[in-house]
Amino acid sequence: MTRFRIAALITLTALTAVTIAPAASAAPKGFDWGPCPAGSPSGYDCAEVEVPLSYQDPGGPQLTIALGRLPATDQKHKRGTIFTNPGGPGNPGRFTKFQTPSLHRQFDIVGFDPRGVGASTPVRCFASDAETEPLKRILGQFPITSEQETRHFADVRAVAASCGRNAGPLLGHLSTTNVARDLDRLRQAAGEPRLRYYGLSYGTYLGEVYANLFPHRAGALALDAVDDPIAWSTGYRPEDANIPFSTRLGSFRDADRALQAFLDACAADVRCAFREPGTDLRAKYDGILDRLEAAPGAITYQDVIRRTHNALTDEANSPALAEFLQAATKTASAKAIATPFDSALGGGGTICADTTNPRDPAAWPRAAREADRESRGFGSYDTYLSLPCAFWPAADPARYTGPWNRPTAPILLLANGKGDPETPYAGAKRTERILGNARLLTLDAWGHGAANRSACVDAALDAYLTHGRLPARGTVCAPDHAPFDAR
Repeated sequence: MTRFRIAALITLTALTAVTIAPAASAAPKGFDWGPCPAGSPSGYDCAEVEVPLSYQDPGGPQLTIALGRLPATDQKHKRGTIFTNPGGPGNPGRFTKFQTPSLHRQFDIVGFDPRGVGASTPVRCFASDAETEPLKRILGQFPITSEQETRHFADVRAVAASCGRNAGPLLGHLSTTNVARDLDRLRQAAGEPRLRYYGLSYGTYLGEVYANLFPHRAGALALDAVDDPIAWSTGYRPEDANIPFSTRLGSFRDADRALQAFLDACAADVRCAFREPGTDLRAKYDGILDRLEAAPGAITYQDVIRRTHNALTDEANSPALAEFLQAATKTASAKAIATPFDSALGGGGTICADTTNPRDPAAWPRAAREADRESRGFGSYDTYLSLPCAFWPAADPARYTGPWNRPTAPILLLANGKGDPETPYAGAKRTERILGNARLLTLDAWGHGAANRSACVDAALDAYLTHGRLPARGTVCAPDHAPFDAR
């Protein structure tokens, strides 16, 4: 992930209206694979499938879902298809990054752009370039002063209003329930009796919804970087409806733990540019925030929080994060540091369709202040990701809110790092108990997602997705590299 990408669901580039096909289509009977568009990654085939805008009206208007296939290298002995989702919600997923050599050899690996995203029928929220200006101002930002709060709220409200004016009926059919039903159509088209699937981050929530909508069609579902489905959708208590869902998830606490783990690793490694013998590195980091909170310079308080958070999604970013923070001790030079891990985040239609949130927009600054007392900066950063839901102009009547414990014949494999800044480890442990039949594999590292970071994890995914074999209960895997190792 990075997650909650407003830019993916609320398209900036193409401002023309989207046509939803009126003709009905039967359940798909296979894929017509062909060449992918120019500029696509090599080695992939592409296809499109029509699905209903509303599964309550399957013979009504249709949407297009765009797919990409990385064919098995050993087609003669191919075992089947693995479907994937890379997270978000709102991330394009046609060209999957998930594979291991063994899985690539034995399976076609198929990704898709979910409805509303990318090359699938997209959401278009803007009818002119001028209407995109509020979105550009809010991407990756969160307010820390009353003046910023007033401006930020006005911009978020304007973005939501643009969506209400321009997006059309698709805006009311973006829930994960509908994405899961789309995925089941894709399973049918592939000729698979049960779904074999790898989902990352939000992709785990998609897998959880699928497993509970279609428990008898769930095959090997590997869910990496696990979202707690109750915290995501409704919360555990009635009063949780008064807490923004992005606060309710509690990710900011593990982001703070990941930061401390980074600082501890930095203090112990001479390769870390932020290291300063005899200095408390947490105090050094807080000093940067203190100065920028009082007097922003070439970078802002929000820049440091956002870039630090995004860097903590992968231990491999540690050298670049250390250089950035060291440069940030001298404001004038901080922007010279390249930060390829930086990204723009926000809310979008799927999260607002899926989640219970307060009706009063004033709940967001209250929640942000409370969360910041536990995790400075990260609390506000997480909380404001869901602010668009305070003004969102559409709801999806198909939204799924449980039950979450429907038994599946296979045990679902969950994987999570101990210090994941976006999907808390405590939530993954709760989810193991919540789901009808699940087992958790732990990565002893910070960062977002466990695959491709540990040979132990990858071997477990291979065994599970290929043969249905599970790691022993309580298995903990070590990462392949230390944070400051060369990769």
